[in-house]
Amino acid sequence: MRRSGILMPVASLPGKYGIGSFSKEAYDFVDKLKRAGQAYWQILPLGPTGYGDSPYQSFSTFAGNPYFIDLETLMDEGLLTRGECDGYDFGKDPASIDYEKIYLSRFKVLKAAFKRCDLEKDRKYKKFLSENKFWLEDYALYMAVKNSFGGVSFAEWDDDIRLRKRSAMKAYRDKYAGEIGFYKFIQYQFHKQWMALKAYANAQGISIVGDIPIYVAFDSADTWAEPKLFQFDEKGFPIAVAGCPPDPFAKTGQLWGNPLYDWDYHKETGYEWWLKRMRHCMKLYDVVRIDHFRAFDAYYSIPYGHKTAEHGEWVKGPGIDLFRTMKKELGELNVIAEDLGFLTPSVYRLVKNTGFPGMKVLQFAFDHKVDSEYLPHNYTKNCVVYTGTHDNDTVVGWYKTLSVRDRQFADKYLNNKGHKGKELAWDYIRLALSSAADTCIIPMQDYLALDSKARINIPSTLGGNWEWRMKEGAFSEALARKINDVTVTYRRANEPVK
Repeated sequence: MRRSGILMPVASLPGKYGIGSFSKEAYDFVDKLKRAGQAYWQILPLGPTGYGDSPYQSFSTFAGNPYFIDLETLMDEGLLTRGECDGYDFGKDPASIDYEKIYLSRFKVLKAAFKRCDLEKDRKYKKFLSENKFWLEDYALYMAVKNSFGGVSFAEWDDDIRLRKRSAMKAYRDKYAGEIGFYKFIQYQFHKQWMALKAYANAQGISIVGDIPIYVAFDSADTWAEPKLFQFDEKGFPIAVAGCPPDPFAKTGQLWGNPLYDWDYHKETGYEWWLKRMRHCMKLYDVVRIDHFRAFDAYYSIPYGHKTAEHGEWVKGPGIDLFRTMKKELGELNVIAEDLGFLTPSVYRLVKNTGFPGMKVLQFAFDHKVDSEYLPHNYTKNCVVYTGTHDNDTVVGWYKTLSVRDRQFADKYLNNKGHKGKELAWDYIRLALSSAADTCIIPMQDYLALDSKARINIPSTLGGNWEWRMKEGAFSEALARKINDVTVTYRRANEPVK
């Protein structure tokens, strides 16, 4: 079935208080998606972010980002006043996120709400605690202890609590019981608001495409709580970390620094942790995009402590065994395999054997020297086509960076007769929508025909990323009608709007 959707991070939604959230603007966005004939809203990971503000480096693979809690909903519940919220500085530019100001303000506001809540009588809260105990207890304690050490990585904590000595665990739980309760309250509010928004989207015929990084961050509750899951030494430090080898775009490779999984241990446990993770994701989302899928076949291992990724090696991953176990225990999964990057025949076989659709990105297609697999005439139905992803420039920005020969090839392929800016963006949108791919996802910035200033992320860089926000009113009724029209034309409309 041919369907389409829009890639739009929650953080990038318009609205008050400095960052997109589960606010009325999110519900308005869902309404616009419906009127635009879309079937999917793809988002970025929802986890709490830390240094660098990347949603792909989270303090927990299970927890939600407190920045996304809608403060006006808390006002409606009597937990906050408008004066309290308006009294803080969340940033002045509605088109950009100021993470420092949000960090310094958001938790103070949420603590005011926590002091007014009456959770003892809240049956839904107790149910939430029970259903999420397997991760929530460790996460709340981890955040409380982290704050007590001034926010530093758990690698710098005192050894007794870093290594989870029983006496230290009890002492910290007792000492920081109030702070632990606060972090549980935050997760409860996140869960309530997100599940309400998801239910609304589903009722409008919109499915949520979630996004999970294959790896967890080193500085996370996941690694601190369950070090056996990872390639750690007896002192609790990584033996090797993740990244990518050198290529023409990164001469020394990419050193991500994420801890690598101990796949032998995971297999011994029947992949218990991965089953918990996917079961949790399938409650939060309707479809899950798994980032860096190729690492399930083989992953790049870099010795811990190296300054670059030049001296790593490829190591065999769990392969199809993991996904056969998932299918047996969880049933059929709606997964998109992010199969971009350096691919080998065994990676192609793994993706094919899972049956999951892979990804095609138009911005990777136009190399005048090769017949790229990303060119639409090479697509099969079982794939998801994008004009670009969160790691790419916008189409308008990307086109300006093409070499003369590649631009000439792209123009010839699209029969471009001098289109620029808005017309150019829509040429590539139509190319994606018209392809054989069952699913087409277009970043919101491309529908708005924005330039490089609207780029979400430049990989392997710090600062200036994850900050773009859509301006109020940019997703207009006229734009929704235009998107619906082109979606109907290419037979992808979810519910055609007359």
